[in-house]
Amino acid sequence: MLCVNTVFKKLASFKKTVVLAGGVGGARFLQGLTRILPPDRLDIIGNVGDDIELYGLHISPDLDTVMYTIAGLVDEEKGWGLKKDSFNFLQMFKHYDCRTWFKIGDMDVATHIFRTFLIQKGLPLSEVTKILCHNLGVKYNIIPVTDDKVRTKVDTKEGLLDFQEYFVKKKFEVEIRKVIFEGANDSIPNSNALKVIEKAQIIIFAPSNPIVSIGCILSVPGIKEAIKRSKAYKVAISPIIGGKAVRGPAHKMMKELGNESSSFGVAAIYKELINVMIIDNRDVNLKTSINDLGMSVIVTNTLMSNMDSKINLARLALNSMSDVQS
Repeated sequence: MLCVNTVFKKLASFKKTVVLAGGVGGARFLQGLTRILPPDRLDIIGNVGDDIELYGLHISPDLDTVMYTIAGLVDEEKGWGLKKDSFNFLQMFKHYDCRTWFKIGDMDVATHIFRTFLIQKGLPLSEVTKILCHNLGVKYNIIPVTDDKVRTKVDTKEGLLDFQEYFVKKKFEVEIRKVIFEGANDSIPNSNALKVIEKAQIIIFAPSNPIVSIGCILSVPGIKEAIKRSKAYKVAISPIIGGKAVRGPAHKMMKELGNESSSFGVAAIYKELINVMIIDNRDVNLKTSINDLGMSVIVTNTLMSNMDSKINLARLALNSMSDVQS
């Protein structure tokens, strides 16, 4: 069993940790990390590109998945939504001939109603997220990368789709030609996101989709530049294992966009942004080629199948600087 006090002693030099995260992979990694780091040492910058306005509601899937997971409320089997939720709301919606391809549970819809109500009152998304977290007992700082409207669009042979249409409605079966972060060029980065990056001593790119989840965060002007300027140690965890994503379309998107669908492909996307890449044991053959990109490599088990594996991966990421140098 992991001794938390021992870990705190080993991490005494790390005053602040920042994680860039989106989706289920990022949330599961944070499940382990929050077992190690207290709230005053961890800040989370979240993806807003997956947000969608549907049923008259502002829905923030990635922010909610992170929030629900840290709160201990997430449906562990699905990795998203609330455990033991029902879907009577959607069943009733069908009577009105409304589209129901995007699944929202009855308890989950309360979050979206409350978020929409607060936004309509004039509160920015970052302040709304703080209020939601406070009410769910989440003490960790979850920061939307921007309060402005940035939406991930996917250019396909069927036309331009919202990311959720591509991901959920089309089940990411259509081939993509381009990913567009609509509104990103005109967006302003959240000032708190820039502050925590500046103060961070370690920045971790969670095992999230590098194209859309982390890619959207980096598309907001000033974020990538702030990371490059930061003196923090920068670590990325590949979400690709043996050429496949554990879940979701990351490997398919990478291949269709001309990237190598592997841990090497992920490392190439993060080139000049990170110091070390953490890859799975099954990708040990890629270590030398990733080294050649100018970064160190740690090979370990990256499959987060239970809480112990999540904690071990989080601990390894936090200690990666000393592990690489030893």
